[in-house]
Amino acid sequence: MNEVIEFFNDCGVFFLATVDGDQPKVRPFGFVMDYDGKLCICTSNKKPTFSQIKANPAIEICGSKDPNWVRISGNAVVCTTPESQAKALELVPMLTSMYAVGDELFEIIAIENAVADFCSMTGENHQVIL
Repeated sequence: MNEVIEFFNDCGVFFLATVDGDQPKVRPFGFVMDYDGKLCICTSNKKPTFSQIKANPAIEICGSKDPNWVRISGNAVVCTTPESQAKALELVPMLTSMYAVGDELFEIIAIENAVADFCSMTGENHQVIL
């Protein structure tokens, strides 16, 4: 898990893919954390991202830092609690400009049954089950 968190933090920006009907939707993200041993991201429940996750929890996250990249596949599960929100705000205080604990907007999403594929442009690959 630490290897994944460190990789995405080093990327700065990584991309989350969801499904909207029969179309993939990809957008940039910048927050990831380990909460209770699960890889977590956050979003607003007012965004299409959240609606798409609720309708179809299959997601992928991908980030790159030359010459390497990682892709996480799994199922998104809402795990919002005051404790998970507080940890996210503690880790990234900038989030307080958008969210607060208990604000009825701020959602924490865990990636369950996650598999991380670490890849290199040179063909070196390894897989980690999270």
